[in-house]
Amino acid sequence: MATIDRQATTLALAHALSAAERGLAVIPLSRTKLPALRSPHRDDPAAPPCHGECDRFGHGVYDASTDPRRIRALFAAAPWATGYGIACGLDPHHLIGIDLDTKSGTDSSAALRELALRHLFTIPETVVVLTPSGGRHLWLSGPPDVVVPNSASRLAPGIDIRGAGGYLVGPGSRTEHGVYSTAPGTAQLPPAPCPTSLLRLLTPPPRTHTPTTATPSQQGQGLVQFVLAAHEGQRNTRLFWAACRAYENGFGPQLTEALVDAAVRTGLTEREARSTITSASRMTSHRP
Repeated sequence: MATIDRQATTLALAHALSAAERGLAVIPLSRTKLPALRSPHRDDPAAPPCHGECDRFGHGVYDASTDPRRIRALFAAAPWATGYGIACGLDPHHLIGIDLDTKSGTDSSAALRELALRHLFTIPETVVVLTPSGGRHLWLSGPPDVVVPNSASRLAPGIDIRGAGGYLVGPGSRTEHGVYSTAPGTAQLPPAPCPTSLLRLLTPPPRTHTPTTATPSQQGQGLVQFVLAAHEGQRNTRLFWAACRAYENGFGPQLTEALVDAAVRTGLTEREARSTITSASRMTSHRP
């Protein structure tokens, strides 16, 4: 039986209702940051996929609402909830979350700055949520006709994206590791429009299997140069990023030796380089 902390639940509900007033659809979360209500179909493995059509609670982000009465009902059904999640990709904000993690041992903020310099965009002033682990969530608004998928470390190690079908832990939520809060001066800001160049990175074109006349060396020369330009502290991050791009574009195996050679020239060992490239291969192969 989940422990009930009525004060934490009351505060989470208050924050959730406040977020709903801003047009953000919410669901209750447990201390583990997972949806507080379990699926009503969990004991029926033969049940067809349901996104709430059964009119019962327990469908994760598909329960999200801005209706105060529904939100109160959701929290009443989950008195152990100590936080709330904010659904991404929905009207009116079409929220996109940039999750800069710290637990992976990489400098995700520096990686985002590198991406901004490389692709010529600037992160606008927007809502910033501070996580208990020292990470940050940046809130951006996307166009209504663009679907941004969820991803983990696809842009760069330590940078996760919350898009359609995903959710962000809302500020004021209490988890096993502490409380989420807004950075000073950002609480009342609206989610800023996502820069066009960044949006293109978040919505890569669908992969095709059409043969190309360009050789892997021609296609991947820019990626190899990107790895060669790495300084100490960036080498593994840049290699991982370049390998992900190569595998996403269908020429990862052909570019492996060139990437290994470039990484070794920057100071990595061959074993480290091959391990990083293998991780990139696995990451991209599990993308939906």
